[in-house]
Amino acid sequence: MSGQHVRSTLLGLGAGLLLSGCVVAEPVVVRTPPQPPPPQVEVVPVQPGPAHVWVQGHWVWRHGGYVWQPGFWEPVRANHVWVPGYWAPRGGGYVWIEGHWRTR
Repeated sequence: MSGQHVRSTLLGLGAGLLLSGCVVAEPVVVRTPPQPPPPQVEVVPVQPGPAHVWVQGHWVWRHGGYVWQPGFWEPVRANHVWVPGYWAPRGGGYVWIEGHWRTR
């Protein structure tokens, strides 16, 4: 193999490697769901004990539609208070802000 042929082969391989990293990615499209329906009326079961707090059910966006996620009793955490989750308007749609325990 001649020196010229080796050089042109290496140059071609190098250019191919450089250009292979120049892939244009598809833009990411984030779709936010529409406003959720009003909360369902839940029959709250008997509290299992005084050290439990009721976590209200809420709508969950799944596979292009809303599905109701029932509420439940959650054991209280010492020195914490439960902050309920809620749907917040964002960017022409809605996002779910997860409920959480906040330190008192």
